[in-house]
This record gives sequence, structure tokens and C-alpha cells, in this order.
Amino acid sequence: MSALVGLFRMRSVVVVLSALSLLPVLTCTSAAASEVAQAPAAVRERAAQERVLKDQAVLTAGQGGVIRVKETIVYRFAGHRGFERTFPTRSHESLTEDRVHTLSNLRASSPDGGPATVTSSVEDTRTTVTVTGGKELTGDHTVVLEYEVRGAITRMGQAEELRWPVIGGWQVPVDDARATVDAGAPIRSVNCFTGPIGSTIGCTQYYMNHTHTQGVYAQKGMLPGEYLTVVAGLPAGTTGGQAIYERRHTVATAFSVNAVTGAALVGLLVLLGGGLGALYLLRGRDARVVGRKAAEGDHAPVSGTEFEPPDGVRPGQIGTLIDEQADVIDVTATIVDLAVRGYLLIEEEDRALTGRLDWTLRRLDRPVVDLLPYERILLDALLTAPDGTGRDAVRLSELGGTFATKLAQVRSAMYDDVVKQGWFARRPDTVRSRWTVGGILVTVLGVAGTVALALTTEWALAGLALIIAGAALAYGGQYMPAKTARGATVLAHTIGFRAFLERGAVPDGDEAAARQRIALFSRFLPYAVVFDTVPKWAETVKDAGERAEGADNLYWYEGPAEWDLSKFAESMRTFTLATSGSISQSRGI
Repeated sequence: MSALVGLFRMRSVVVVLSALSLLPVLTCTSAAASEVAQAPAAVRERAAQERVLKDQAVLTAGQGGVIRVKETIVYRFAGHRGFERTFPTRSHESLTEDRVHTLSNLRASSPDGGPATVTSSVEDTRTTVTVTGGKELTGDHTVVLEYEVRGAITRMGQAEELRWPVIGGWQVPVDDARATVDAGAPIRSVNCFTGPIGSTIGCTQYYMNHTHTQGVYAQKGMLPGEYLTVVAGLPAGTTGGQAIYERRHTVATAFSVNAVTGAALVGLLVLLGGGLGALYLLRGRDARVVGRKAAEGDHAPVSGTEFEPPDGVRPGQIGTLIDEQADVIDVTATIVDLAVRGYLLIEEEDRALTGRLDWTLRRLDRPVVDLLPYERILLDALLTAPDGTGRDAVRLSELGGTFATKLAQVRSAMYDDVVKQGWFARRPDTVRSRWTVGGILVTVLGVAGTVALALTTEWALAGLALIIAGAALAYGGQYMPAKTARGATVLAHTIGFRAFLERGAVPDGDEAAARQRIALFSRFLPYAVVFDTVPKWAETVKDAGERAEGADNLYWYEGPAEWDLSKFAESMRTFTLATSGSISQSRGI
């Protein structure tokens, strides 16, 4: 009884192992059947009515790796004028390389009136061969298809291997497939696979003839889309052929380094190096002049009883000279300077009475003949109502309308002024704009060029180099405005003047000295606004009101009740912020 149980268990194991061994076959068959099921209705109908009864191919290996194929096809037609089949002629071997098989010298003939006109088309990895005739056909007809294939030979050490899916790629079933490889030399080994490309399922039959000069391969029953792939191992030098590889155009190859892209990158480095050298020559000259002459301006600019700024330069001019930009802080400093010079009176309102912190700018009766063009435009903008009429006073909080419109005119006039002074050869804003616009255009051209080159060539890095060059131009354009030698000299004196203001060394001692200190403070306060040193500079007068009788207010600035000079630093800070509005730029030299 136990012997019977053991025998039964052994038979069960054999059945299971047999089923497992058939699993690959069933899987491939299922996959092929699935492809047929998903095919268009017309194809399925054709597959049901038409078929290849017999497909016999003879492969002859020739010199240079050329394989000549003569294929005799017996096809059962059901109302069509011809048939088509596909050959896998391209495979992706790596990210950047394809293995290629080429078909040539296609010919077709038929001994019994079948289709004999042959055409081919290549799409992606496959070549489709179409054989057609002049009329619709029914019944069985024989077609002889001949062609040559290159790239089917692979060198493998001391041997060559011929591998080619010679039969298959049909849209209909194949009843009987047979192939013969004639190498013209002893064949070392043969192998055969059936199913989809890459299948490892063996054929029904494959062997060598008794002289080992031919390989014979056979397969019964093939589904649509399946292939019969023949393999023959040949001695080295039998054909002298080798695999054909082509570089595949991908993103990786589009941005590869080659002679063209390498030259473009080297050219970019040369251009960038030249640009840096030009900037060094321009900016280096400024630095050399500044380093040599900065000390000349580091002193109290007092001439007799008069206080003179360095080289007679005004705050707005200094601000534009320092960073080559006429910005809002320069306009604010000019407003303070107009008040110090007697064109305006700045009145700080009493916050306890109004409920808010505000200032009134009041016109003073003084001729404007001594004002520079940008100062006149600014004074006119401040004291012009939105309806275009003049006004004698305006609250700081009410500025807007015509003032906002004329602010651009003020800044433009400031740029014209620094050119007129001979500090710049051309307007800094114009120079920046030209370089920036040019850089943007080059960048856009580079982007378009990179896309075009990436889609069609392997030179996309050349376009990328153009993008980098354009971005460098746009960015470097901000540094292209260059001062003249005269402008660099004035800048050097300006730096020395700033050091004097930061140090806050002013006359000290008796009441006269205190009054002189207040006058000096007022005269140079607009420059302190430009240099962002108002808190430090205000330290010089916070106790002057105690030493000089009647000095609790400045002649150009009136504070509310109980206000004195000790509070001026905070008042000027908030006044500057309120005037500049939401636009604020840190200054640096």
C-alpha cells in the first residue's frame, strides 16, 4: 500500500515538472495570441482567411558579411492584392548606440501569377516589405522574395556568428517554416529560436548536414508576429563581416562633446576671459585712481568761513557717481540739499495733534538760476499740483500724481548731468540697457538654437555655450558703465569725504564752535543721506542746542513743540524712509 502511495506521489511530481517546463511555451503562445486579439478587425479577419502554407528560405553567406536570402513563399490569398511582412532591422544596444541591419536589392517574382512588385519602408526599428500585384487574388500562389542583408554577422573571438530572423513578421499564421544556411565552409554549431524577437524557445528541428556545410532549421506552426531566428557558428574569416552600429540621436548624444562643441566651449572661455580682462582694465583703473587719491578728500572741506563739498559736487551727483545709478535715495538727498541751500523749508508736523507722522515741504523765495537741470525738474515736480497748477507747499504724504510721473525725468536728467560733468563717456543706464538687451537676445537665440541643434544634431552644447554667453552679457552689462579718469578722481575724493563724515570730526568748544558745528552739519547732511551715515553724522549736533542759544531748530528744518536737535537723527531717518517710499537700495562703493 505504501509503495502505491509513493508511486502516486512520484507521478504527481513529474506532472508538475512537466507543466512548469511548458510554461514558457504557453506564455509566448499566449502573448502572440493576445497580439492577434488586439489587432484591428481587418487584420483578424485576414488572419482567419489567409495564411502562409509554406515559407522556405535559403541563406548564402558571402564575403564582406553579405547574406543573400532567397525565400520561396506559398501564400493562400482571400481577395487581397498582396501581402506584407516586417523585419527587425534596428535594436537599441545602449543609450547612445543602435545595432543596424540593412536590406537591399529586394526582388520578387511569381511563377503562377502571384504578386511580384516589391517595396519597402523603414519605421523606427522595423523595415516593412510589401509585395503587391495588379489584381485581387484568391487561392494559393507562390512568390519568390530575394534580398541581401548586411549586419547579420557578429565577430566572436576566433569565430563568426550568423544570426537572422529569416522567417516571420507575418500578419497571418505560418503552417510550415524551413530555412537552410549555406556557409561555403564548415559550420561549427547551429541553433534556432522561435517566437517574438529575443525568445529563447527552441525550434521544432535544427541540425547540420553530414558535411557540416549547411545548417537546416524547421518549425511547424507559427502565430502572426512570430519569427524563426536561425543561428550558425562559422570559422573566423569565413565572411569577414561584422556588426553594424550607428550612433543614436538622443538627448545624451545631442549634448555630447565633439570637435564642434569643444571649439564652441573653448571660444566661450576665450570670450568670458576677454570680458573679465576688459572689466579688470576698466574697473581696475577706477580702483587704482581711488586708492591713490582717496586720502586727498579725507579732511574737513572748509575754505575760510565757507563749507565746500569735494570738487563742488552735489549729493545727487555723488549718489549717481558711486553706484552708477540715479535711484530714489539720490532724489531724497537732493530734496534735503534743496532745503539746506534755502529753496525749501521742511516742517515736521506734531504727531500728537495730527495723529500721524508727516512733513510739509514749503517753497522759499529764492531764484532758481543756480540750480542744475535735474534740481529744477525735481523742485517743479514737488510744487506742482496734480491739475498742473503751482503750489507753495505740499505734504510729503500727498506726493504722487505729477511727482511720480516726473520722477523718471529727474533720474534721466541726473544721468545726463554725470555725462555732462565728464565723469562718464555715455549714460550708465543706456550702457547697461544695451548690454542687457543684447545679452537677452543672445540668450533667446541660444535657447532656440539649442532646441534646434538638440533635435537634429549632436552640437547642442554649442547652443548651450551661446546661452551662457548671453547670460554673461546680460549680467556683466550691469558692470559695463565705466567712469572716465576724471570721474574716478572725483570718486576717490568722494570716498575720502565719506570717511570724514563717518568720523564726525567737527569743531568743538565754545558757543561759536557749536554754531559752526550746526552749520557744518546742515551743509553736509544731504551727503550723509547719500552715504547712509545720518545716525553717525547726527551725533555731531545732538548736544549743540544746549551750547548755542536758539539752536534747537535748524534754519531749514522745523520740528514740533518740545523738539530739539537730540531728536534730529530719528526725525531724518523716518523722513528719508517716508520720502523714498517703498524703494530702498543699500549703497556701497
